Amino acid sequence: MTATLIWILVALVAIGLYLSWTAGRLDRLHARIDATRAGLDAQLLRRASVAQELATSGVLDPAASIVLYEAAHAARQAEEEQREVAESELSQALRAVFAEAGQVEAVREAPGGEAAAGELTEAVRRVPMARRFHNDAVRAARALRRHRKVRWFRLAGHAPFPLAFEMDDEPPTALAERTPA
Repeated sequence: MTATLIWILVALVAIGLYLSWTAGRLDRLHARIDATRAGLDAQLLRRASVAQELATSGVLDPAASIVLYEAAHAARQAEEEQREVAESELSQALRAVFAEAGQVEAVREAPGGEAAAGELTEAVRRVPMARRFHNDAVRAARALRRHRKVRWFRLAGHAPFPLAFEMDDEPPTALAERTPA
């Protein structure tokens, strides 16, 4: 009788430790999602700021400046629900403005243009990486949250279900082809 109670107690402790470890893992995944989302937000803000700065610099033609400025401004001011759409529109505006390598060269030849073009190239290159890191963290947390043990024992607590950030982040060909100086 005593041996049976000891084995039951050992089994319950083992199950409790396993559930505690799983809850800790899920908590670390949620923290990772928060960190990657902050990194993604920083990269998106950097890209919009550089695009806005370039649009107001007078280096681009007036039509391209207006298109780029409005898209960058909309991306910076977008509410959370509209953020993916606004960022996709900024990507489309960047591709439209920098569709030709000649436009990038014109920016590079202007005073201070080499630095501005290099900064834009870096910002455009980092957004897809930051988005990929964020979406990978979301995918891992979703996979763990789908397990029955997580749902049955409510190991996720009151944390909201993680959502991926879906946007068009394809860089302009003229900027992607050239490596930064």
